[in-house]
Amino acid sequence: MVQVPSRTLGVGATCPLEVSAVGLGCMGFSHGYGPGPDWDKSVDLIRRAHAMGYSFFDTAEGYGSGHNERLVGEAVAPFRSEVVLATKLHIPETAMDSRAKYDLYGVVREHLEASLKRLATDYVDLYYQHRMNHTITPEAVAEVMGRLIDEGLIHGWGQSQSTPEEIKRGYGACPLTAVQSEHSMMERMFESEVIPLCGQLGIGFVAFSPMSGGFLSGKYAPKEQSEYLGDDVRRGITRYNKANMEANEPLLELLDQVAAKKGATKAQIALAWMLDRHDFVVPIPGARRLDRLQENLGAAVVRLSASELEALDNALAVIEVHGNRTDEDIMALYANEETNPTRLTT
Repeated sequence: MVQVPSRTLGVGATCPLEVSAVGLGCMGFSHGYGPGPDWDKSVDLIRRAHAMGYSFFDTAEGYGSGHNERLVGEAVAPFRSEVVLATKLHIPETAMDSRAKYDLYGVVREHLEASLKRLATDYVDLYYQHRMNHTITPEAVAEVMGRLIDEGLIHGWGQSQSTPEEIKRGYGACPLTAVQSEHSMMERMFESEVIPLCGQLGIGFVAFSPMSGGFLSGKYAPKEQSEYLGDDVRRGITRYNKANMEANEPLLELLDQVAAKKGATKAQIALAWMLDRHDFVVPIPGARRLDRLQENLGAAVVRLSASELEALDNALAVIEVHGNRTDEDIMALYANEETNPTRLTT
């Protein structure tokens, strides 16, 4: 068993959360990546992840219309007090009727109570606003989250895919524990402002899609997008069409070179790269196989020196990434998300 280092999310928050340096993004057990394991197998994998050393599990009300919360809740029930459980609230802007505008606390509380029931728990460790709603101010959401913290229903709160301004405004009303956004070697748009701001304010940064949908593991052969099955979001993300996957292979070649020197895998180098650059960043790769769970967690003990990180960053700087970032294509694919929020992804 790997001795898994821990990290603290929200050193500047009311209740900092200690988590395993690599968490588990659980969305793929229920939706977003095509057919997954059945219920019993999924529960078993999550429990095995905990036995390995994972202590941070991420879900959301919108993943599979509540299926994912029910699944994760059942899986972690035997050791609930030993893990940090994160879930997310999402209210589409078009659903902001008069009640939500004037009784935001009541609306959020209803969403939270429904999540608590599905998760079979009486508290959530980390409750995110799942994507920002521009009809509600960050301060208003923060004030509601502060009340929920005072009531003991949540231990901390966070934002997802937020801007520096939204982070600062929310933090001013109630310090955030974490910000969750896409971050990987292929998607680095949050490096210039958001990640440094999180470091300055003592906010954890939780990286979803740190393997860029699995591409950086090097275990997926290029294929036509029509070959992705079911609800697999990669069928609509241009980064995963055959031509772009082939064009992005220089990234895999670079990872191969570094992995060979370190006695690691490509996936472990991709994760270690972000872990060793900032001590407040926690990646949450998804995995639906035991060997992938073990491989990803192993990245927590791979060490890249300052000179190795510099060399890796210099090499990445001259490699062009082909295809849109995940979020751009997902929003185009699910253009009707406001009227079908159960399809919310990441």
